[in-house]
Amino acid sequence: MEIKKLYTSARSATVQIEDGGLYATAKPYRLMLNGQEAGEARTVVTSLYGLWPDTKYTLKVFDGKNLLGKVQFRTEAESFTMNVRHFGAVGDGQHDDTAAIQAAITCCPKKGRVLIPAGEYRVKPLFLKSHVRIELQKGAALQLERDRSLFPILPGMIRSTDEEKDYNLGTWEGNPLDMFGSLFTGVDVKDVAIYGEGVADGMAQQSDWWVDTKKKRGAWRGRLLYLCRCKHVTVQGITFRNSPAWNLHPYFSDELKFLNITVQAPANSPNTDGFDPESCKGILVAGAHFSLGDDCIAIKAGKLYMGETYATPCEDIDIVHCLMEDGHGGVTVGSEMAGGVKHVRVRDCVMRNTDRGLRIKTRRGRGKNGVIDDIVFDRVEMQQVGTPFVVNCLYYCDPDGHTEYVQTLEPQPVDERTPYVGDITFRHVNATEVSCAGYFLGLPEQPIHKVTMEHVKISCARAAKPMRPAMADCVPECVYKGIVSSDVRKMVLKDVMITGYEGERIEAQRTEIVEE
Repeated sequence: MEIKKLYTSARSATVQIEDGGLYATAKPYRLMLNGQEAGEARTVVTSLYGLWPDTKYTLKVFDGKNLLGKVQFRTEAESFTMNVRHFGAVGDGQHDDTAAIQAAITCCPKKGRVLIPAGEYRVKPLFLKSHVRIELQKGAALQLERDRSLFPILPGMIRSTDEEKDYNLGTWEGNPLDMFGSLFTGVDVKDVAIYGEGVADGMAQQSDWWVDTKKKRGAWRGRLLYLCRCKHVTVQGITFRNSPAWNLHPYFSDELKFLNITVQAPANSPNTDGFDPESCKGILVAGAHFSLGDDCIAIKAGKLYMGETYATPCEDIDIVHCLMEDGHGGVTVGSEMAGGVKHVRVRDCVMRNTDRGLRIKTRRGRGKNGVIDDIVFDRVEMQQVGTPFVVNCLYYCDPDGHTEYVQTLEPQPVDERTPYVGDITFRHVNATEVSCAGYFLGLPEQPIHKVTMEHVKISCARAAKPMRPAMADCVPECVYKGIVSSDVRKMVLKDVMITGYEGERIEAQRTEIVEE
């Protein structure tokens, strides 16, 4: 067994207990911290709270009385604690505590802690500050104000005085558009941590955020956490729920960690994606649990204007030991990906009851910078996932999504509007109770470069329901289907077992199939 430290703050730590488990450990383990009982570990990524600053700790992991391993770490130093109660916060769920909590954040010195103790704090959007740690203790809940007319608006585009540059703050579905502030809003901040066992609650079910969601009312809907051009931010342990729209949205931000978080929303809630990094670099998502109404993780890089103007891919993303449930896709790429998405690793994860496992969405019009490449799934278990593998280059999004240009199966000119899908790899994946084994739909003029499947097992459900695997005009509903591939330069299959399908194991058009 390997035990390693992932993160320490002044008051908390996250460790990874590698015992062969994916999201959950193979069995519960007893924890001892500096010789004292510290509870049980039931998940591979486990966090500890209530620690003391600038202190050396030894964590030991036991199976009963047998010591399996240990790890040592030292917590960060801490300068001062800003208790929001001392700034006037009431925490009764009725009083507006925005000013008190914002004052604590603004006044907090470098490496200081903003402490939010147990209570229900009704707030409007809060703005982050560099070099600050915010702790939501167990029993603390930030509850977002229900009345959108009280929210600040982040303009999507501000022209420079000389009109030669633009300054982008707000964003909506890949375009620079006005949006309401988010519960936590960070703009150009760095070295920030938000941690604890508390809750960030968007209260969308008690407001009108989920009504007429395709209509702009004042501005587009905000998030629970929005990071715009931020660096070195860690979010640990927090439960996010009932967001107005996407839950967590890092935007043009780098070097981020999301550890042991929980993201929740009703299965029928609109656009409540769990985690949507957009044009970001260097992200670790470890030990997260998603259960919501849209894609669990959706990796993005803007639409054509942002892709052409900033040409900033989303890249170097590690997603490990996570549980994805009840969403549209476990891990999705796109459809806003005009800046490109590269070097994504999804490892040791579990997906249950999602419509799809890996879901790549692109289309003509995303542009030549829209390159999707080096996406790897390794050691992933999927249970009751409708179609575990989907790559769709004819995705019918946006107002022109059903036009002939987007949907035609006739080759079109390869030009500045044409996206590209490179190498997609699946290793050691087990998918049970599916409807369709996989669906790969490239562009006839720009085929998917290569799909590799190694040591993959797929079984169709005995009572599978018909579904449309890929949202394209040419794709019908299907059930008990094997792998469908169209316009893929090469598909390499090694030790791929499919059971329970009807008809052909592989339906291939304009695809070179290599069985090893």
